[in-house]
Amino acid sequence: MILSASGWRKVFAASGEEQDRSPQITPEDKALSIACASVFFDYISELIGQETPVIAVGMDSRPTGAAIADAVLHALVKKGAVVQFSGITSAPEIMAYAKKLDGFIYISASHNPIGHNGIKFGTNNGGVLEAKENAKLVSALLEITGDDNKLNNLVKEADACSSSELKEIYKTEQSSKFNALKAYEDFICQTITDSENKEHQKDFFAMLDEQIRSHGFGVLCDFNGSSRSRCIDKDFFTSHGIDFYSMNEDSIEHEIIPEAENLTYVADAMEELHKRKNWNVKLGYMPDCDGDRGNIVYWDERQEKSIILRAQEVFSLSVLAELTYSIWKNSGDASFKPAVAVNCPTSMRIEEICSILGAQVFRAEVGEANVVNLAREKREEGYNVRILGEGSNGGTITYPSSVRDPLNTVFAIIKLLMMREDGLFKIWCEKAGIEYNPDFTLTDILATLPVYTTTGVSEPRAILKIKNKDHAALKASFQKVFEAEWKEKADKLKKDYGICSYEAVITNGTKETRNVTDYSLSGKGGLKIIFKDKDENSVAFIWMRGSGTEPVFRIMCDVKGDNAEEEKALLAWETELIKKSDS
Repeated sequence: MILSASGWRKVFAASGEEQDRSPQITPEDKALSIACASVFFDYISELIGQETPVIAVGMDSRPTGAAIADAVLHALVKKGAVVQFSGITSAPEIMAYAKKLDGFIYISASHNPIGHNGIKFGTNNGGVLEAKENAKLVSALLEITGDDNKLNNLVKEADACSSSELKEIYKTEQSSKFNALKAYEDFICQTITDSENKEHQKDFFAMLDEQIRSHGFGVLCDFNGSSRSRCIDKDFFTSHGIDFYSMNEDSIEHEIIPEAENLTYVADAMEELHKRKNWNVKLGYMPDCDGDRGNIVYWDERQEKSIILRAQEVFSLSVLAELTYSIWKNSGDASFKPAVAVNCPTSMRIEEICSILGAQVFRAEVGEANVVNLAREKREEGYNVRILGEGSNGGTITYPSSVRDPLNTVFAIIKLLMMREDGLFKIWCEKAGIEYNPDFTLTDILATLPVYTTTGVSEPRAILKIKNKDHAALKASFQKVFEAEWKEKADKLKKDYGICSYEAVITNGTKETRNVTDYSLSGKGGLKIIFKDKDENSVAFIWMRGSGTEPVFRIMCDVKGDNAEEEKALLAWETELIKKSDS
């Protein structure tokens, strides 16, 4: 099992095959699930100083979820927890619900293949445990699983839990689900409006809804059997005058990760809707299995076809929308200090957008928890961090949320499109020195974004298998190979791409260190080489890091401008360097 702060994951299907749709898990994985629940109970009980913590338990829609949940419930009931089990639940939903409780256990493997599953833990702060707290649980789990007697006794105790208490938990599943949905809807209204004030929320949505009904707007969702098919999506969109269309509500029909290759289904369905004269359908999205991520398809009026947005474009659009919304909302506030927190491989286009809008950019290591914690640190320093996330996968986190959420992503774009008079796009155009057209479309907005060519996170060439499990040693070797080849290639890089110098940057947790001279210090964190032109402007970067949730080494390249050949060449060079370093 991979024991990352972003989630503990493995193949749970009894066959061991990652594409197996069977609901069965092995006795060993039942024991593992009991141990996971047990260590979290002990952790949360000590944290809050109570022997009967109130814990929300939910799961995504994977076949093995029910078996894992049953094992978790047995363990928690025997330990004495008060359990609120809401069945199939989206990640943003359970995290909003847990804000009123003591903590949560969420059974999910996010975007991994269907035979995988796992567990996420959190308190009532709206997100998953940060790395140092997750490490405490990992240590406790390894102690239990390393002792057969301890583990066997734990399983026997869980199996002996009160059947009447267990039945009561299952009996109240529907009411727990109702409460979770209500908590989530209340929270999403706060997140979209950036206000806890109910009157302000009401006034804002009245204004937005009037624009939506006046112009007409439709959204299409390919649920792909996701937990979001049992969430608030349909009711929430329609309550604001948005026509909602959906597909694949009841089953996982294709690969789970919401990257370009799997967004073709919603793109094709959008074109079919337009052929049937449903011209109001402007946006489509596809969530992953736990429903915390949803990348975007939009209707291009000029080409009269659906277009799949790349993950980095989705995030850039969200940043543009929410930064301009913050400016619109906080104009005249002298204490307003806008900032954005992102992960290390987010495209440099974010720096360009933020520079135009007067916002700072701060970078953390890959991992949702790292970005969320960096944003918290910066808020404590006085910055207004409204928008944060991992541009490399399109995941948008909108404060006060601490988790990615497709509803926030879609509504960021809706605000950008529907707030017309002295609205968000006008603010962007004025600050960017772009002529404003009041009859703009999303195609027009996208045309104003800084242009970069970036490796897609799920592309085969972005994933390497490596032999050396010591990532610090691998990066030390990479440094020697890179520095030797830099001397050989410097003139050609300058001639071909205008690259005259470089800077090495590492990210570990929430800390970014620039101008490093020892690449091994990044350890299992991120390593980035930023290439600069003759004026010391950043024009490209290559990046690498071992995945915390999958047994792979991830790489990518980001190049300023529409330069596919340069991106391809630099990524190929990085691949060659790593392979030499790994030999």
